Amino acid sequence: ALLEMKTQESASKMIEYYGQHPATIRGRTIIIQYSNHPELKTEQPNAAADNAVSSANGLVTAYEQEEPPPVLRVIVENLIAPVTIEVLHKIFSRFGTVQKIVIFSKNNTFQALIQMGSSTEALTAKLILNDQNIYNGCCTLRIDFSKLNNLNVKFNNDKSRDFTVARAPGDYPFAYFDPNMTPHLGVYGDVQRVKVMYNKKDNALIQFADATQAQQAMQNLNNVKLLGKPMKITFSKHSQVAMPKEGSESGLTKIFSNSPLHRFKKPNSKNFHNIYPPSEVLHLSNIPLEVPEERVREIFDEHGFRLVAIKFFLKEKKMALAQMESIEESVEALIKLHNFQLSANHHLRVSFSKSVIQQPQQQQQHQQ
Repeated sequence: ALLEMKTQESASKMIEYYGQHPATIRGRTIIIQYSNHPELKTEQPNAAADNAVSSANGLVTAYEQEEPPPVLRVIVENLIAPVTIEVLHKIFSRFGTVQKIVIFSKNNTFQALIQMGSSTEALTAKLILNDQNIYNGCCTLRIDFSKLNNLNVKFNNDKSRDFTVARAPGDYPFAYFDPNMTPHLGVYGDVQRVKVMYNKKDNALIQFADATQAQQAMQNLNNVKLLGKPMKITFSKHSQVAMPKEGSESGLTKIFSNSPLHRFKKPNSKNFHNIYPPSEVLHLSNIPLEVPEERVREIFDEHGFRLVAIKFFLKEKKMALAQMESIEESVEALIKLHNFQLSANHHLRVSFSKSVIQQPQQQQQHQQ
């Protein structure tokens, strides 16, 4: 086909862009180069071509008036084959730099948020990939712009990934300890300081308020899986985590002594009597009365967690039990959702529970 642009500069930009980011149509790579014709002469009207030109110019005009965000919202319909972060990264990388990806389930549909390196790259990916199938006959992509300008990825796992974060070689993708992953440790004690080892970033020193709290964390969390790997926890020879010297790698040490997440500040707090090992069931509290069960379910969905069951307390509507698919999922959910803001004055409180949620089938068997 011959394509005439408005200016030679536009034609040059198009050739340069697709030289670096080859496009494909129906499985074939498109070759774009200069023609010998200075202009196109059409002897008869072509409705299809006119409509295509009009649509393309409309998109360009809209883009020039209001630059779209670099974050795309992707829905995968007819999900038969597995779709992972790695699959999406490979597909969208053809159109630019993929910076971050978050995948989750909402309303029983697979969804993803994908942040590209620029608005132009996001627009290009949307125009070319929308309504296309990942695999033959299934996994259809429905792509639109998200309202977000930036994705906040706290953890790198199979549900979220920040590709802009440098990683230690080997042991991909979890070859480091993220100090922000300490809320699950805070269930057993108030974390004061965390220091990631400089030469081995999947190791860390964690200082609690006292030795009893450290003992509780070790007893309950040793060998528990986190992001696919069992945690190995032992006592350190150090009595406290030393602060880094000035000019050294200070980013590897974090102070949590004034953290609002501490649960054991008050003497004789009821939290001392509600310490349980990790389980599939989480105890949720501090839920505002105006937040319905459906919203709580949505929050779990948005963060990539599937609730097996949820049960609100009859007498105390601010509390509920939430059952996850596994202990590993439960640990990750606690890390991500503890202190999640539910309203202006309410943050979700999450801890492990010793209770179980009886499914309807179990209740019927129990009654029989």
